[in-house]
Parts: sequence; C-alpha cells; structure tokens
Amino acid sequence: MELVEVGLRDEALLLDLLNTTPVVEGRQRDMLADRAQAWTWLHEHDATEAELAELVAARNVLQAVVRGAETADALEPLLDAVALRARATKGGVRWELDSDDARRGAVRAILAWDALRIASPGRLRACGNPDCRLFLIDRSKPNTARWCSMATCGNRMKARRYHQRARTAKTEEQS
Repeated sequence: MELVEVGLRDEALLLDLLNTTPVVEGRQRDMLADRAQAWTWLHEHDATEAELAELVAARNVLQAVVRGAETADALEPLLDAVALRARATKGGVRWELDSDDARRGAVRAILAWDALRIASPGRLRACGNPDCRLFLIDRSKPNTARWCSMATCGNRMKARRYHQRARTAKTEEQS
C-alpha cells in the first residue's frame, strides 16, 4: 500500500467502520457480524474477507478511543507489524506503508483517525444522542454539530427537550 495523504475516501472508510454498530429497534447491532451485510460493506469499501477480523478489531478499539474510554496506545497491537519503507526511484523517494494484506483496511482506518486527530481535533465524535451508537465528523465551520443526523437524532433530542420543558412548565403551573 503506497503511503499517500489521507483523503476523504479514508475518512469515509473510518466513519463507515465506526458506524457498523448502530442501534436498531432499541438494540445495538453489529453489521459486520452478519455475513451478507459484512460482504456488502467489504465490497463497498474495496476490502476483502481476509481483512474482516482486523477491521472489526480496529473498529472496536477506535470506538473506545473516540468515546474516551481508551487511550490511543490501545491501537498499538493493531500496528505492531506495520512499517514505513522508503524506496528510491528515478523521480525521488517514494514512501510505502508495509503491512500484511489482512491489516490493510484496519491500518487505513487508524491512519484516517490519526490524520483527523491532528488536522481537525475534536471533529470526530460520538453522536450527542445517548441512545445512538453512531459517530460523526463535524465539518461545520463553528464545530458545533452534535448529532449523526439532524433528521433523526437531532430531531429526537430537540423533541425530548421541548416535551421536558412543557412538562416542567405544566408542573410549575399546577403548583
């Protein structure tokens, strides 16, 4: 795998990987545990079945790191056999990331996380809805996005706050 600047494709891989454990009908689901969904996900991200186990391991650690339950050094076992190699070419030096094929996707996701951490600190985060397990990359200028989706989580959270205020106002009126 040639080492290039982490791009939007890698960020999409990272975000899609983090979001493979959504809450559906009140229960967390692992999309990569279902063979058909895993195959579709792998195909959409140019990954192979050989990469699945490492992608799941990277996802689990990255989710914990982004949520603050783990520190970045928890990623170390996933990066043990990864090396950066210099190759002299006629045009200059080319840097390549050297990892086994089974870790390719996991390493891409970890590098994308690290690039976001450096270039856009605090922009990758968990959804502000405590009932949601998804993540978002906040691309807004003021860095104030709180929900993975305004149409679902944002709307639900605003409705909850509205109903809470209405209940509080009604209770105060009755007192």
